[in-house]
Amino acid sequence: MYFTHADPVWNAHPRLRAVTLAVDGVLGTTSGHESGRERREALTARVEERLAAASESAMPEIAAWREAFSRMGLKPTQYRCASEALLRRYRKERNLPGFHPLVDYLNVVSMAFAIPIAVFDCDKVTDGITVRHADGSEVHRTFQGETEHPAPEEIVFTDAAGHAHSRRWTFRQSALSVVSKETDRALIVAEALHPTAAEDLAALERELTAGLPEAGVRIVAARRIDTTDRRLEFSYAGGDPAGGNSAVGDSARGDSVRGDSVRRDEETA
Repeated sequence: MYFTHADPVWNAHPRLRAVTLAVDGVLGTTSGHESGRERREALTARVEERLAAASESAMPEIAAWREAFSRMGLKPTQYRCASEALLRRYRKERNLPGFHPLVDYLNVVSMAFAIPIAVFDCDKVTDGITVRHADGSEVHRTFQGETEHPAPEEIVFTDAAGHAHSRRWTFRQSALSVVSKETDRALIVAEALHPTAAEDLAALERELTAGLPEAGVRIVAARRIDTTDRRLEFSYAGGDPAGGNSAVGDSARGDSVRGDSVRRDEETA
């Protein structure tokens, strides 16, 4: 399997950086052990500090996504990146509902770093994912059970079968590939556009490479995505999900998200 961004996306957004991790063992994910609770408490404390220091729109990580959304012709107060939507909800409620241990962990990491994270069930993805401009033929399944076709030129996460696994880039994920209690193999993608994206994503990667194994998840492959290294290729023991023919997986390099967002929710001002 693979993950990559198409060249036109890089041309339009040259500051783009990402961290990608392919994982398995998700069926065994736990959240109740002591180290997991301590890790989540530390991340939540960081979220509280961030919210006390600035509004979501003033955070450079989110300001960069707002600028990108504006350039794509989207109102930033109508279409918010996943991390902003999570932080806004948390600021109002000081809590998030639980969906799945992996998703819940990734949601708090996303808030702590103010960086959107998506996670996809690889058994529902055909061959791999390319982030590209839509041509209008792609199919997106909503959480209300409806089928949508992204507008031409909208940035989507799409696979070889034409499924749009996310709409409006970091806004809303498809119900097709959401992590559920049946998920065992997943792809995690964190993307950023702000000036210190590379450094912040490196720190986020260190958090994930420590936190995921503690929760019982195995990292199969990982890669930091930038202008010179644009593609993650990976495979799972026993063959790839969704009938994919992928190249040999690369090893995770530690130093070098969805239920309901890591799902990208729509929220209006």
